[in-house]
Amino acid sequence: MEREFKGKTILVTGGTGSIGSEIVKQIILYQPKTVRIFARGEMGHYRLQRNLGNLPNVRFIVGDIRDKERLRLAMEGVDIVFHAAALKHVDICEDNPFEAVRTNILGTQNVIELARENNLEKVIAISTDKAANPESVLGVSKLMAEKLILNTYYYHGDKRTKFACVRFGNVLGSNGSVVPLFKTQIQEQGSITITDPAMTRFIMTIPQAVALVLKASSMMRGHEIFVLKMPAVNIEMLARCAIDVFSPQSRKSAHEIAINVIGSRVGDKKHEALLADHEVRHAWETQDMYILTPHETVWGQEFPTTYPDAKKVSQQSFSSEHAPQLTPAELRKLFDKDIVQYI
Repeated sequence: MEREFKGKTILVTGGTGSIGSEIVKQIILYQPKTVRIFARGEMGHYRLQRNLGNLPNVRFIVGDIRDKERLRLAMEGVDIVFHAAALKHVDICEDNPFEAVRTNILGTQNVIELARENNLEKVIAISTDKAANPESVLGVSKLMAEKLILNTYYYHGDKRTKFACVRFGNVLGSNGSVVPLFKTQIQEQGSITITDPAMTRFIMTIPQAVALVLKASSMMRGHEIFVLKMPAVNIEMLARCAIDVFSPQSRKSAHEIAINVIGSRVGDKKHEALLADHEVRHAWETQDMYILTPHETVWGQEFPTTYPDAKKVSQQSFSSEHAPQLTPAELRKLFDKDIVQYI
């Protein structure tokens, strides 16, 4: 990692969000020349600046990936981009599909075009398991963003820039995720809501997700999707664990806090998938991730498909319904170790 980032100028789009800010915090440890934090929300910059302190090699840039000229200025002299800016909520994207397109698709196109224009070393984009067999506007928009990243080989020309994606599931404790919502509901209402008690989701903590994003950046050859291996959890069990953790902060005991089922939202899946069925034959796996490799030969160009300790994927099901699920004790340990501190 030190070889990868030391002395480099690194731009993080969406750099004040849960994933983006943790990328910043972990990259700083490897002595980069400069880290540029690019995000549109002034308050996000303010909070992160107070959290980090006045570091001489960190720059805060207010801007939107939709604004190509502002992004062009931010990307001058950059070596590596971590592209974490996105609209990420299923219901909000359903209600505002044009905005999802402008941010998740056209914003990603801006990142790609300016990365080529500046002849960057590499771009690593953050994606989601909702892009596998998508049913929502969010999933479709993130799948299209993945396709744009992967199909940059059609625009390669004489540029050195390499592109890859990292795909993961629900990051517990991140801004706007379900656990902070549970905490607020427990404290303010004394009850919580879930959409479907049988629903399952792949989960990771913020530190786990970002550590593997950085690892993928050092492994990438170009045009891959790195799919982080995750356990799954049942939503009702997640809710009950949240009640155990946060009920001491309410006026009720754990057994007095009700769980109300409100039904699924438009675009919600009952179960998620890490890989789509058609992706499996092009997938490799290591101990902690799957790697989807390019399956096309473009104008005679072959893509390398060997990675350290990787082997072809042998399993056939990648649904959260059938994935290994955390036990209540394992989930509680995860809460105490890596979730509560971020909420």
